[in-house]
Amino acid sequence: MAARAIAVALALALTASPSFAQTAPKSTPAAPAKKDKAAPAQKDTPEADPVVARVNGTAIYRSDLDILRSTLPPQMQQQPPAQLYPRLLQQVVALQLVLQSARKEKVTEDPHVKKLEALAEEQIIQDAYFNGIIRKEVTEAKVKERYDQAVKTMTPQEEVHARQIVVTSEDEAKQIIEQLKKGADFAALASQKTTEPAGKTSGGDLGYFTAQDMVPEFAKAAFALKPGEFSQTPVKTQFGWHVIKVEDRRQAKPPTFEEIAPKLARDMAQEIYAAKVEELAKVAKIELFNADGSKPTPPPAEAAAPSAAAAPAAAVAAPAAAAPRPAAGQPQLMPMDNGTPGGPPPGNGPPTMAPGTQDLGK
Repeated sequence: MAARAIAVALALALTASPSFAQTAPKSTPAAPAKKDKAAPAQKDTPEADPVVARVNGTAIYRSDLDILRSTLPPQMQQQPPAQLYPRLLQQVVALQLVLQSARKEKVTEDPHVKKLEALAEEQIIQDAYFNGIIRKEVTEAKVKERYDQAVKTMTPQEEVHARQIVVTSEDEAKQIIEQLKKGADFAALASQKTTEPAGKTSGGDLGYFTAQDMVPEFAKAAFALKPGEFSQTPVKTQFGWHVIKVEDRRQAKPPTFEEIAPKLARDMAQEIYAAKVEELAKVAKIELFNADGSKPTPPPAEAAAPSAAAAPAAAVAAPAAAAPRPAAGQPQLMPMDNGTPGGPPPGNGPPTMAPGTQDLGK
C-alpha cells in the first residue's frame, strides 16, 4: 500500500515542475521497493534488473522505476529517458526517505491509516478487475463502430470565423465602431486597442467557433452578422465591451475518430461498469442502513387510486406518475463529473474504482 502512495506522490511531485505541470497521475499501483537481502541473487546483475539506488539499505531497482514510469500520463512517458530517469530516481529516493521516517514513527499503526490502506488495497483490486473486463470489451473496432454511429446522428452545427476588439468601457467601444464605419482596418485597430493579449498579435482573430463555444451574449451578436459585417453597437460580456467582425461562416465538420475516440472509449467503459455493478447487485444480498447504523424507516405505502365510481364528477388533473423506486438494497450509482461513480473530477487519470480508459480506442 505504501508503494501505491509513492506512485501517486511521485506523479504529483513531478507535475510540480514546469515540464510536467499540465498532466495528472494515473491510479495504477506501483511495486514496492525491495530489500537486497530479500531479492534473488541475480537481481544485482546489470543484465537482469540492476539496483539503481539504495536508501538505508533498501534497494531500488530499475524495474521499480519502470513501473513508476508506467503510472505517469502518456505525455510524461514520452519524455526522453535521459531527461526522465534522473527525475524519477530523485523523487523515488526522496519518497523512500519519507516512507522510512513514517514507519519509524509507526504511522502505519494509526487506525485511520490502516483503514486507508485497506481501502487502497480494495481499490487496486477493483481497478485490476474492471480493467481486465474493459480491455476485452472496449476494442478499437467497437470504438470505431460507436464513432460511426455517433457521426450519423450528429446535428450539423454552423461555425463563424470572427475577430474581436475588447475594451473596458462602452464609450471606447463606440469610438472604435465609428472608426470602422469610416473605413479603419479592423485587424489594425484590434492590435492597437484590444485589451486581450492574444488579440494584439493576431489582430483579434478568434478563428472558427460554434455558438456553444462562446458566452451567450457574444455568440448571439456574432451569429447575427454576415461575413464582412461588424457589430454596430458594443456587446457587453463579463470580459468587457466587445466589437465583433465576422470573416466567414461554414458548417462545422464532424470530429475525427482520433479526436473523440478517448471520450467514446470512456463512455463505453462507464456503461460496462454500471451494467456490471447492476448485474452483481441482482444476485447479492445488500443491506443498507442510516448514517447512525439504524435501520431505515420503510417508505409509506402509496394510497390506492379511487375507483371510477367513487371519483368526483368534476375531475381534476391527475398528478404526474412518481418515478419508480429502486429495488430494496439496489446500489444507486451516483453520477460524478466524469459520469463514473466513485471517480474524481475529469482529468487525465482514470476514475477511482472504475476502469482506466486512457489507452482504449487506440
